Amino acid sequence: MEQNKTRQEVIDRSPQNSDKGREDMYLRSLRLMAEKNSEDGRYHLTGLYNLKTFFYVSGELMQQNPDSRFGVIVMDIAQFKAVNEFCGRDEGDRMLKYIADCFRFYENSRPYTCACQVRADNFCLCTAFEEERELEEIAVTIKHKIDNFPFAYRVFPSFGICASQDVLPSISYLKDCATMAMQSIKGKFYAEYAVFDDKMRKQMLLEKQVENDIVDALKNGDLTAYIQPKVNMRTGRIIGGEALVRWNHPEKGIISPGVFVPVLEKNGFIINVDQYIWEIVFRFLAKLKGEARPLVPISINVSRVHAYDKNLCDTLIRLSEKYGIPESCTPLELTESAFLADEAGMYQRMKLLRDRGFRISMDDFGTGYSTMYMLKSQTMDEIKMDRTFILDLENEKSRIVLKYTTAMLLAMGANIIMEGVETEEQKRLVLECGCENAQGFLFYKPMPIEEFDELLRKQEREQ
Repeated sequence: MEQNKTRQEVIDRSPQNSDKGREDMYLRSLRLMAEKNSEDGRYHLTGLYNLKTFFYVSGELMQQNPDSRFGVIVMDIAQFKAVNEFCGRDEGDRMLKYIADCFRFYENSRPYTCACQVRADNFCLCTAFEEERELEEIAVTIKHKIDNFPFAYRVFPSFGICASQDVLPSISYLKDCATMAMQSIKGKFYAEYAVFDDKMRKQMLLEKQVENDIVDALKNGDLTAYIQPKVNMRTGRIIGGEALVRWNHPEKGIISPGVFVPVLEKNGFIINVDQYIWEIVFRFLAKLKGEARPLVPISINVSRVHAYDKNLCDTLIRLSEKYGIPESCTPLELTESAFLADEAGMYQRMKLLRDRGFRISMDDFGTGYSTMYMLKSQTMDEIKMDRTFILDLENEKSRIVLKYTTAMLLAMGANIIMEGVETEEQKRLVLECGCENAQGFLFYKPMPIEEFDELLRKQEREQ
Protein backbone atom coordinates (compact mmCIF):
# COMPACT_ATOMS: atom_id res chain seq x y z
CA MET A 1 0.00 0.00 0.00
CA GLU A 2 1.13 3.57 -0.62
CA GLN A 3 2.11 5.80 2.27
CA ASN A 4 -0.66 7.07 4.51
CA LYS A 5 -2.15 10.39 3.44
CA THR A 6 -2.24 13.09 6.09
CA ARG A 7 -5.63 14.12 7.39
CA GLN A 8 -5.15 17.65 6.04
CA GLU A 9 -4.40 16.32 2.54
CA VAL A 10 -7.70 14.51 2.61
CA ILE A 11 -9.61 17.57 3.80
CA ASP A 12 -7.90 19.94 1.33
CA ARG A 13 -8.52 17.71 -1.67
CA SER A 14 -10.19 19.75 -4.40
CA PRO A 15 -13.91 19.06 -4.88
CA GLN A 16 -13.32 18.94 -8.61
CA ASN A 17 -11.19 15.81 -8.13
CA SER A 18 -13.84 13.90 -6.19
CA ASP A 19 -16.34 11.49 -7.56
CA LYS A 20 -19.50 13.48 -6.88
CA GLY A 21 -21.69 10.69 -8.15
CA ARG A 22 -20.63 8.53 -5.23
CA GLU A 23 -20.77 11.22 -2.57
CA ASP A 24 -24.00 11.50 -0.64
CA MET A 25 -25.53 14.67 0.79
CA TYR A 26 -24.22 14.00 4.27
CA LEU A 27 -20.60 13.79 3.12
CA ARG A 28 -21.00 16.98 1.07
CA SER A 29 -22.23 18.86 4.12
CA LEU A 30 -19.30 17.52 6.12
CA ARG A 31 -16.94 18.58 3.32
CA LEU A 32 -18.09 22.19 3.71
CA MET A 33 -17.61 21.97 7.46
CA ALA A 34 -14.15 20.44 7.14
CA GLU A 35 -12.95 22.87 4.46
CA LYS A 36 -14.11 25.84 6.53
CA ASN A 37 -12.02 24.93 9.54
CA SER A 38 -10.73 21.43 10.03
CA GLU A 39 -9.36 22.15 13.48
CA ASP A 40 -12.88 22.80 14.79
CA GLY A 41 -13.48 19.11 14.20
CA ARG A 42 -11.04 17.99 16.90
CA TYR A 43 -11.41 17.33 20.60
CA HIS A 44 -9.38 19.87 22.54
CA LEU A 45 -8.25 17.36 25.17
CA THR A 46 -6.98 14.58 22.89
CA GLY A 47 -6.57 16.24 19.49
CA LEU A 48 -8.49 13.42 17.79
CA TYR A 49 -11.28 14.12 15.33
CA ASN A 50 -14.85 14.32 16.55
CA LEU A 51 -17.42 11.99 15.01
CA LYS A 52 -18.62 14.29 12.22
CA THR A 53 -15.15 15.01 10.92
CA PHE A 54 -14.24 11.34 11.32
CA PHE A 55 -17.19 10.36 9.13
CA TYR A 56 -16.11 12.85 6.48
CA VAL A 57 -12.41 11.95 6.49
CA SER A 58 -13.01 8.19 6.62
CA GLY A 59 -15.60 8.46 3.87
CA GLU A 60 -13.10 10.27 1.71
CA LEU A 61 -10.43 7.65 2.36
CA MET A 62 -12.82 4.93 1.26
CA GLN A 63 -13.83 6.77 -1.90
CA GLN A 64 -10.23 7.46 -2.87
CA ASN A 65 -9.32 3.79 -2.38
CA PRO A 66 -12.25 1.82 -3.80
CA ASP A 67 -10.25 -1.39 -4.15
CA SER A 68 -9.39 -1.55 -0.46
CA ARG A 69 -11.45 -3.16 2.29
CA PHE A 70 -12.02 -1.08 5.39
CA GLY A 71 -12.85 -1.99 8.95
CA VAL A 72 -13.95 -0.08 12.04
CA ILE A 73 -12.95 -0.70 15.65
CA VAL A 74 -14.89 0.97 18.46
CA MET A 75 -13.95 1.00 22.13
CA ASP A 76 -15.76 2.00 25.29
CA ILE A 77 -14.73 1.92 28.95
CA ALA A 78 -17.21 0.35 31.36
CA GLN A 79 -18.42 2.85 33.99
CA PHE A 80 -15.82 5.47 33.19
CA LYS A 81 -17.64 7.99 35.39
CA ALA A 82 -16.41 5.99 38.36
CA VAL A 83 -12.83 6.65 37.21
CA ASN A 84 -13.32 10.41 37.52
CA GLU A 85 -15.10 10.04 40.86
CA PHE A 86 -12.50 7.68 42.31
CA CYS A 87 -9.31 9.20 40.86
CA GLY A 88 -10.32 12.76 40.02
CA ARG A 89 -10.90 14.49 36.69
CA ASP A 90 -7.20 15.15 36.07
CA GLU A 91 -6.35 11.46 36.31
CA GLY A 92 -9.34 10.61 34.13
CA ASP A 93 -8.10 13.08 31.51
CA ARG A 94 -4.63 11.53 31.70
CA MET A 95 -6.15 8.17 30.93
CA LEU A 96 -8.14 9.56 27.97
CA LYS A 97 -5.03 11.20 26.51
CA TYR A 98 -3.17 7.92 26.79
CA ILE A 99 -5.96 6.01 25.05
CA ALA A 100 -6.07 8.67 22.33
CA ASP A 101 -2.34 8.19 21.77
CA CYS A 102 -2.90 4.44 21.40
CA PHE A 103 -5.41 5.09 18.61
CA ARG A 104 -3.30 7.87 17.08
CA PHE A 105 -0.37 5.46 16.76
CA TYR A 106 -2.31 3.48 14.16
CA GLU A 107 -3.54 6.63 12.46
CA ASN A 108 0.09 7.64 11.94
CA SER A 109 1.53 4.22 11.13
CA ARG A 110 -1.08 2.48 8.97
CA PRO A 111 -2.12 3.49 5.45
CA TYR A 112 -5.62 4.89 4.99
CA THR A 113 -6.42 5.14 8.72
CA CYS A 114 -8.39 7.67 10.75
CA ALA A 115 -9.05 7.82 14.50
CA CYS A 116 -11.64 9.75 16.49
CA GLN A 117 -13.00 10.35 19.95
CA VAL A 118 -16.73 9.81 19.72
CA ARG A 119 -17.32 11.13 23.24
CA ALA A 120 -15.52 10.96 26.60
CA ASP A 121 -14.32 7.34 26.84
CA ASN A 122 -15.67 6.18 23.48
CA PHE A 123 -13.07 5.93 20.67
CA CYS A 124 -13.19 4.74 17.08
CA LEU A 125 -10.70 3.74 14.39
CA CYS A 126 -11.27 3.24 10.66
CA THR A 127 -8.49 1.51 8.73
CA ALA A 128 -7.85 -0.37 5.52
CA PHE A 129 -6.88 -4.01 5.93
CA GLU A 130 -5.97 -7.10 3.97
CA GLU A 131 -6.79 -9.77 6.56
CA GLU A 132 -9.41 -9.44 9.28
CA ARG A 133 -6.99 -10.68 11.92
CA GLU A 134 -5.24 -7.31 11.58
CA LEU A 135 -8.27 -5.62 13.14
CA GLU A 136 -8.38 -8.15 15.97
CA GLU A 137 -4.67 -7.66 16.64
CA ILE A 138 -5.15 -3.89 16.88
CA ALA A 139 -7.96 -4.30 19.43
CA VAL A 140 -5.95 -6.77 21.53
CA THR A 141 -2.85 -4.57 21.45
CA ILE A 142 -4.73 -1.45 22.55
CA LYS A 143 -6.43 -3.39 25.33
CA HIS A 144 -3.13 -4.72 26.62
CA LYS A 145 -1.64 -1.23 26.58
CA ILE A 146 -4.60 0.07 28.60
CA ASP A 147 -4.32 -2.85 31.01
CA ASN A 148 -0.64 -2.02 31.59
CA PHE A 149 -1.16 1.72 31.98
CA PRO A 150 -0.03 2.83 35.49
CA PHE A 151 -3.32 3.82 37.05
CA ALA A 152 -4.91 3.62 40.49
CA TYR A 153 -8.21 2.31 39.14
CA ARG A 154 -8.52 -0.72 36.89
CA VAL A 155 -10.57 0.00 33.79
CA PHE A 156 -12.35 -2.49 31.53
CA PRO A 157 -12.39 -1.58 27.84
CA SER A 158 -14.76 -3.33 25.44
CA PHE A 159 -14.00 -3.50 21.71
CA GLY A 160 -16.28 -4.09 18.77
CA ILE A 161 -15.05 -4.82 15.25
CA CYS A 162 -16.77 -4.66 11.89
CA ALA A 163 -14.92 -5.62 8.70
CA SER A 164 -16.48 -4.57 5.41
CA GLN A 165 -17.58 -7.44 3.21
CA ASP A 166 -17.91 -5.26 0.11
CA VAL A 167 -16.03 -2.28 -1.28
CA LEU A 168 -17.17 1.24 -0.47
CA PRO A 169 -19.36 0.53 2.58
CA SER A 170 -20.97 3.38 4.51
CA ILE A 171 -18.69 4.51 7.33
CA SER A 172 -21.69 5.17 9.58
CA TYR A 173 -22.96 1.63 8.89
CA LEU A 174 -19.59 0.11 9.77
CA LYS A 175 -19.49 2.10 13.00
CA ASP A 176 -23.05 1.06 13.93
CA CYS A 177 -22.16 -2.58 13.32
CA ALA A 178 -18.96 -2.36 15.35
CA THR A 179 -20.91 -0.67 18.17
CA MET A 180 -23.49 -3.46 18.11
CA ALA A 181 -20.69 -6.03 18.40
CA MET A 182 -19.14 -4.10 21.29
CA GLN A 183 -22.43 -3.89 23.16
CA SER A 184 -22.82 -7.66 22.94
CA ILE A 185 -19.87 -8.08 25.33
CA LYS A 186 -20.07 -4.90 27.40
CA GLY A 187 -19.83 -5.88 31.05
CA LYS A 188 -18.34 -9.29 30.17
CA PHE A 189 -14.90 -8.46 31.46
CA TYR A 190 -13.37 -11.73 30.31
CA ALA A 191 -14.08 -10.89 26.63
CA GLU A 192 -11.47 -8.79 24.82
CA TYR A 193 -13.49 -7.99 21.71
CA ALA A 194 -16.43 -9.07 19.57
CA VAL A 195 -16.66 -9.18 15.78
CA PHE A 196 -19.83 -8.25 13.94
CA ASP A 197 -21.17 -11.43 12.34
CA ASP A 198 -24.11 -12.66 10.30
CA LYS A 199 -26.24 -13.27 13.39
CA MET A 200 -25.75 -9.66 14.47
CA ARG A 201 -26.41 -8.50 10.91
CA LYS A 202 -29.77 -10.28 10.88
CA GLN A 203 -30.60 -8.78 14.28
CA MET A 204 -29.70 -5.31 13.03
CA LEU A 205 -31.91 -5.73 9.96
CA LEU A 206 -34.73 -6.91 12.20
CA GLU A 207 -34.33 -3.89 14.48
CA LYS A 208 -34.35 -1.51 11.54
CA GLN A 209 -37.49 -3.20 10.19
CA VAL A 210 -39.24 -2.90 13.54
CA GLU A 211 -38.24 0.76 13.84
CA ASN A 212 -39.50 1.46 10.33
CA ASP A 213 -42.85 -0.32 10.77
CA ILE A 214 -43.84 0.54 14.35
CA VAL A 215 -45.24 4.03 13.63
CA ASP A 216 -47.56 2.71 10.92
CA ALA A 217 -48.51 -0.19 13.20
CA LEU A 218 -49.77 2.24 15.85
CA LYS A 219 -51.50 4.45 13.29
CA ASN A 220 -53.20 1.55 11.50
CA GLY A 221 -54.22 -0.38 14.61
CA ASP A 222 -51.92 -3.33 13.90
CA LEU A 223 -50.95 -3.32 17.58
CA THR A 224 -53.66 -4.50 19.90
CA ALA A 225 -54.21 -5.50 23.52
CA TYR A 226 -54.60 -9.11 24.54
CA ILE A 227 -55.66 -10.10 28.05
CA GLN A 228 -54.47 -13.13 29.98
CA PRO A 229 -56.93 -13.83 32.82
CA LYS A 230 -55.88 -14.30 36.43
CA VAL A 231 -57.94 -16.93 38.24
CA ASN A 232 -58.70 -18.24 41.69
CA MET A 233 -57.62 -21.88 41.41
CA ARG A 234 -60.08 -23.11 44.04
CA THR A 235 -63.18 -21.60 42.44
CA GLY A 236 -62.04 -21.21 38.83
CA ARG A 237 -63.35 -17.64 38.80
CA ILE A 238 -61.60 -14.87 36.91
CA ILE A 239 -60.29 -12.34 39.43
CA GLY A 240 -58.45 -10.09 37.01
CA GLY A 241 -56.30 -9.96 33.93
CA GLU A 242 -53.00 -8.74 32.53
CA ALA A 243 -52.84 -6.59 29.39
CA LEU A 244 -50.28 -7.73 26.82
CA VAL A 245 -49.34 -6.27 23.46
CA ARG A 246 -49.65 -8.18 20.18
CA TRP A 247 -48.54 -7.08 16.70
CA ASN A 248 -50.44 -8.37 13.68
CA HIS A 249 -48.14 -7.25 10.87
CA PRO A 250 -49.95 -6.86 7.49
CA GLU A 251 -47.21 -8.84 5.71
CA LYS A 252 -45.47 -10.95 8.36
CA GLY A 253 -48.50 -11.92 10.41
CA ILE A 254 -48.25 -12.20 14.19
CA ILE A 255 -44.88 -10.98 15.49
CA SER A 256 -43.90 -12.25 18.93
CA PRO A 257 -43.45 -9.61 21.66
CA GLY A 258 -40.13 -11.32 22.38
CA VAL A 259 -38.99 -10.09 18.97
CA PHE A 260 -40.15 -6.48 18.92
CA VAL A 261 -40.40 -5.41 22.58
CA PRO A 262 -36.59 -5.56 23.20
CA VAL A 263 -36.07 -3.44 20.08
CA LEU A 264 -38.61 -0.86 21.25
CA GLU A 265 -37.02 -0.80 24.71
CA LYS A 266 -33.67 -0.09 23.09
CA ASN A 267 -34.91 2.86 21.02
CA GLY A 268 -37.36 4.15 23.65
CA PHE A 269 -40.49 3.71 21.53
CA ILE A 270 -41.86 1.21 24.03
CA ILE A 271 -43.17 4.22 25.96
CA ASN A 272 -45.49 5.06 23.05
CA VAL A 273 -46.59 1.44 22.76
CA ASP A 274 -47.22 1.13 26.51
CA GLN A 275 -49.36 4.26 26.50
CA TYR A 276 -51.27 2.96 23.49
CA ILE A 277 -52.12 -0.29 25.34
CA TRP A 278 -52.91 1.57 28.57
CA GLU A 279 -55.48 3.68 26.75
CA ILE A 280 -57.16 0.56 25.33
CA VAL A 281 -57.40 -0.92 28.84
CA PHE A 282 -58.84 2.23 30.41
CA ARG A 283 -61.32 2.52 27.52
CA PHE A 284 -62.40 -1.10 28.03
CA LEU A 285 -62.92 -0.60 31.76
CA ALA A 286 -64.92 2.55 31.01
CA LYS A 287 -67.11 0.43 28.73
CA LEU A 288 -67.77 -2.03 31.57
CA LYS A 289 -68.55 0.85 33.91
CA GLY A 290 -70.91 2.40 31.36
CA GLU A 291 -72.76 -0.91 31.13
CA ALA A 292 -73.03 -1.05 34.94
CA ARG A 293 -70.97 -4.25 35.00
CA PRO A 294 -68.43 -5.27 37.68
CA LEU A 295 -64.96 -3.80 37.15
CA VAL A 296 -62.32 -6.53 37.07
CA PRO A 297 -58.76 -5.26 37.68
CA ILE A 298 -56.59 -5.42 34.57
CA SER A 299 -52.92 -4.89 35.26
CA ILE A 300 -50.80 -2.90 32.81
CA ASN A 301 -47.09 -3.33 32.23
CA VAL A 302 -44.67 -0.50 32.97
CA SER A 303 -41.48 -1.00 30.96
CA ARG A 304 -38.04 -0.40 32.43
CA VAL A 305 -37.66 2.48 29.95
CA HIS A 306 -40.24 4.40 31.99
CA ALA A 307 -37.47 4.93 34.52
CA TYR A 308 -36.56 7.84 32.23
CA ASP A 309 -40.17 8.92 31.62
CA LYS A 310 -40.78 11.97 33.78
CA ASN A 311 -44.39 12.10 32.51
CA LEU A 312 -45.21 8.59 33.78
CA CYS A 313 -47.28 9.68 36.78
CA ASP A 314 -49.10 12.45 34.90
CA THR A 315 -49.99 10.07 32.06
CA LEU A 316 -51.49 7.40 34.31
CA ILE A 317 -53.36 9.88 36.48
CA ARG A 318 -54.70 11.62 33.36
CA LEU A 319 -56.01 8.33 31.93
CA SER A 320 -57.66 7.42 35.23
CA GLU A 321 -59.41 10.79 35.39
CA LYS A 322 -60.28 10.88 31.68
CA TYR A 323 -62.14 7.55 31.80
CA GLY A 324 -63.35 7.78 35.39
CA ILE A 325 -61.70 4.52 36.42
CA PRO A 326 -60.58 3.91 40.03
CA GLU A 327 -56.80 3.67 40.17
CA SER A 328 -57.00 0.30 41.93
CA CYS A 329 -58.51 -1.23 38.78
CA THR A 330 -55.26 -0.91 36.82
CA PRO A 331 -52.43 -2.44 38.89
CA LEU A 332 -48.98 -1.51 37.60
CA GLU A 333 -46.76 -4.49 36.80
CA LEU A 334 -43.02 -3.82 36.96
CA THR A 335 -40.02 -6.09 36.80
CA GLU A 336 -36.95 -5.49 38.91
CA SER A 337 -35.10 -4.10 35.88
CA ALA A 338 -37.48 -1.12 35.86
CA PHE A 339 -35.70 0.15 38.99
CA LEU A 340 -32.12 -0.41 37.94
CA ALA A 341 -31.68 2.62 35.65
CA ASP A 342 -32.97 5.20 38.14
CA GLU A 343 -33.79 3.40 41.36
CA ALA A 344 -34.49 6.48 43.49
CA GLY A 345 -36.55 8.17 40.79
CA MET A 346 -38.60 5.07 40.06
CA TYR A 347 -39.34 4.45 43.74
CA GLN A 348 -40.45 8.06 44.07
CA ARG A 349 -42.82 7.74 41.11
CA MET A 350 -44.24 4.47 42.38
CA LYS A 351 -44.84 5.99 45.82
CA LEU A 352 -46.66 8.93 44.28
CA LEU A 353 -48.84 6.62 42.18
CA ARG A 354 -49.50 4.31 45.13
CA ASP A 355 -50.55 7.28 47.25
CA ARG A 356 -53.03 8.12 44.48
CA GLY A 357 -54.54 4.64 44.73
CA PHE A 358 -52.66 2.62 42.12
CA ARG A 359 -51.58 -0.86 43.19
CA ILE A 360 -48.01 -1.99 42.52
CA SER A 361 -47.25 -5.51 41.32
CA MET A 362 -43.76 -7.05 41.14
CA ASP A 363 -43.58 -9.23 38.03
CA ASP A 364 -41.20 -12.21 37.60
CA PHE A 365 -40.43 -12.39 41.32
CA GLY A 366 -37.45 -14.64 42.00
CA THR A 367 -35.41 -13.89 38.87
CA GLY A 368 -33.59 -10.71 39.95
CA TYR A 369 -30.48 -10.42 42.07
CA SER A 370 -31.87 -7.79 44.45
CA THR A 371 -35.48 -8.94 44.66
CA MET A 372 -35.25 -9.75 48.37
CA TYR A 373 -33.87 -6.29 49.12
CA MET A 374 -36.75 -4.71 47.23
CA LEU A 375 -39.24 -6.82 49.17
CA LYS A 376 -38.09 -5.60 52.57
CA SER A 377 -37.54 -1.98 51.57
CA GLN A 378 -40.55 -1.27 49.35
CA THR A 379 -44.25 -1.96 49.63
CA MET A 380 -45.65 -4.19 46.89
CA ASP A 381 -49.37 -4.92 46.74
CA GLU A 382 -48.99 -7.99 44.54
CA ILE A 383 -46.17 -10.46 43.95
CA LYS A 384 -46.16 -12.53 40.77
CA MET A 385 -43.96 -15.56 41.39
CA ASP A 386 -41.99 -16.50 38.30
CA ARG A 387 -42.82 -19.80 36.58
CA THR A 388 -39.30 -21.08 37.32
CA PHE A 389 -40.55 -21.90 40.85
CA ILE A 390 -42.75 -24.69 39.46
CA LEU A 391 -40.76 -25.98 36.46
CA ASP A 392 -38.97 -28.78 38.36
CA LEU A 393 -41.30 -29.86 41.12
CA GLU A 394 -40.09 -33.46 40.93
CA ASN A 395 -36.96 -32.13 42.61
CA GLU A 396 -37.40 -32.06 46.40
CA LYS A 397 -35.31 -28.89 46.72
CA SER A 398 -37.59 -27.13 44.25
CA ARG A 399 -40.64 -28.03 46.33
CA ILE A 400 -38.90 -26.75 49.49
CA VAL A 401 -38.05 -23.43 47.79
CA LEU A 402 -41.63 -23.06 46.56
CA LYS A 403 -43.11 -23.91 49.97
CA TYR A 404 -41.02 -21.56 52.07
CA THR A 405 -40.92 -18.68 49.59
CA THR A 406 -44.72 -18.75 49.42
CA ALA A 407 -44.94 -18.87 53.22
CA MET A 408 -42.60 -15.88 53.52
CA LEU A 409 -44.63 -13.80 51.06
CA LEU A 410 -47.92 -14.69 52.77
CA ALA A 411 -46.43 -13.75 56.14
CA MET A 412 -45.56 -10.34 54.66
CA GLY A 413 -49.21 -9.89 53.68
CA ALA A 414 -48.59 -9.98 49.94
CA ASN A 415 -51.22 -10.98 47.41
CA ILE A 416 -49.54 -13.77 45.41
CA ILE A 417 -50.10 -14.73 41.79
CA MET A 418 -48.32 -17.86 40.56
CA GLU A 419 -47.27 -17.49 36.94
CA GLY A 420 -47.03 -20.24 34.34
CA VAL A 421 -49.30 -22.91 35.85
CA GLU A 422 -49.75 -25.47 33.07
CA THR A 423 -50.50 -28.82 34.76
CA GLU A 424 -52.87 -30.16 37.40
CA GLU A 425 -49.87 -31.32 39.46
CA GLN A 426 -48.45 -27.80 39.54
CA LYS A 427 -51.86 -26.46 40.54
CA ARG A 428 -52.16 -28.99 43.37
CA LEU A 429 -48.72 -28.24 44.82
CA VAL A 430 -49.18 -24.48 44.59
CA LEU A 431 -52.52 -24.73 46.39
CA GLU A 432 -50.93 -26.90 49.09
CA CYS A 433 -48.43 -24.07 49.67
CA GLY A 434 -51.28 -21.64 50.36
CA CYS A 435 -51.30 -19.73 47.07
CA GLU A 436 -54.77 -19.62 45.50
CA ASN A 437 -54.40 -17.25 42.56
CA ALA A 438 -52.62 -18.01 39.31
CA GLN A 439 -52.04 -17.28 35.65
CA GLY A 440 -51.23 -19.97 33.14
CA PHE A 441 -52.19 -22.03 30.13
CA LEU A 442 -53.93 -24.58 32.35
CA PHE A 443 -56.64 -21.97 32.72
CA TYR A 444 -56.41 -19.45 29.87
CA LYS A 445 -53.99 -18.28 27.21
CA PRO A 446 -53.75 -14.58 26.31
CA MET A 447 -56.77 -13.65 24.22
CA PRO A 448 -58.19 -10.67 22.31
CA ILE A 449 -59.91 -8.21 24.61
CA GLU A 450 -63.27 -9.04 22.99
CA GLU A 451 -62.93 -12.71 24.03
CA PHE A 452 -62.02 -11.65 27.55
CA ASP A 453 -65.17 -9.52 27.58
CA GLU A 454 -67.25 -12.57 26.64
CA LEU A 455 -65.68 -14.60 29.47
CA LEU A 456 -66.62 -11.88 31.93
CA ARG A 457 -70.20 -11.79 30.60
CA LYS A 458 -70.50 -15.54 31.01
CA GLN A 459 -69.17 -15.30 34.58
CA GLU A 460 -71.60 -12.48 35.37
CA ARG A 461 -74.53 -14.55 34.14
CA GLU A 462 -73.50 -17.46 36.35
CA GLN A 463 -73.41 -15.36 39.50
